[in-house]
Amino acid sequence: MEIKFPNIFKLFLIALIVSSCGNNDLDLLPTFSKNNVLQAIVEIPAGTNHKLEYNYNLKKIIVDSIEGKKRIIDFLPYPGNYGFIPSTKMDKQRGGDGDALDVLIISESQVSGSIIEIIPIGVLLLNDSGEIDTKIIAIPFLEEIRIIKVRDFNEFSLKYPKVKQIIEDWFLNYKGKGRVELLGWSDENAAYLEVKKWQNN
Repeated sequence: MEIKFPNIFKLFLIALIVSSCGNNDLDLLPTFSKNNVLQAIVEIPAGTNHKLEYNYNLKKIIVDSIEGKKRIIDFLPYPGNYGFIPSTKMDKQRGGDGDALDVLIISESQVSGSIIEIIPIGVLLLNDSGEIDTKIIAIPFLEEIRIIKVRDFNEFSLKYPKVKQIIEDWFLNYKGKGRVELLGWSDENAAYLEVKKWQNN
């Protein structure tokens, strides 16, 4: 007799396997899954103030630090699961910050190192100390771990304007007042264009 597990359990098992394998080469994973769905790597679970970051040399997610001290966000916890789109790089020669394209996934808290299929519902355009710092805003592809019911940017803006405002305010203040400048919001089509713009593969 075949035992069938719900999708949420499968997602947990995948995250557990990825974490136990040391998160090898997460940055080299394809941007899109075999199902042609955009993928994201979770670095920082929703609800924490601790800054975790994928280390490209060590090939694992580590606690970020400045001058030997752990980075802890001096603000409210992350309002979603924060991470990056694999096989992307915001090239500094084109005005980017030199890192992979950032993503905030609005969902229940996920394990650091999780690989999640996502659906972009918008893009938050920021300027951080003179560098483009774009944030893809997304929901999980799996309905079981979604916490808001939207399909696109228009629906997100109309049904959850306060959620949108919270995300905007958080990114404008988590580094301290005046450090990050808002350039604007755009829709899911612009989000995919951003992915294509910075994609390596």
